Amino acid sequence: MRLLRFSLVGVLFGIVMTKSEAISWYRIQEMFRFDSFHMYGIIGVAVISGAVIHLLFKSKPVFGADGELISFKDKPQTYKASILGGTLFGLGWAMTGACPGPLYVLFGHGNLVILAVILSAMFGAFCYGVLKSKLPH
Repeated sequence: MRLLRFSLVGVLFGIVMTKSEAISWYRIQEMFRFDSFHMYGIIGVAVISGAVIHLLFKSKPVFGADGELISFKDKPQTYKASILGGTLFGLGWAMTGACPGPLYVLFGHGNLVILAVILSAMFGAFCYGVLKSKLPH
């Protein structure tokens, strides 16, 4: 039953990404060339929604799907890590035309070449795991 719930959320995510054209390579390139506000609007709504949900989670106890309390721990901000991570993320996004979320939606649409990007993202996550102790956090 739990797997079904997560699958339905994934399908809903795919529908929203498709209908909003957030998986479109052309829309992403328009954003990076500053030719269109479309993607900035989508990202802005996501950031505002995330901030509101974050504040709600911090204001009262919330439990995850596994029944455990969701809590937030304050930690010191390291700008070096944010700049390095954001730069690498942005470069990957610009080169592939897709951020990690829509990769699976694109694959679901039958775009098989995106498998190279998915495998590269997995390799990058593996490399991060190996190098985590040596990277700024």
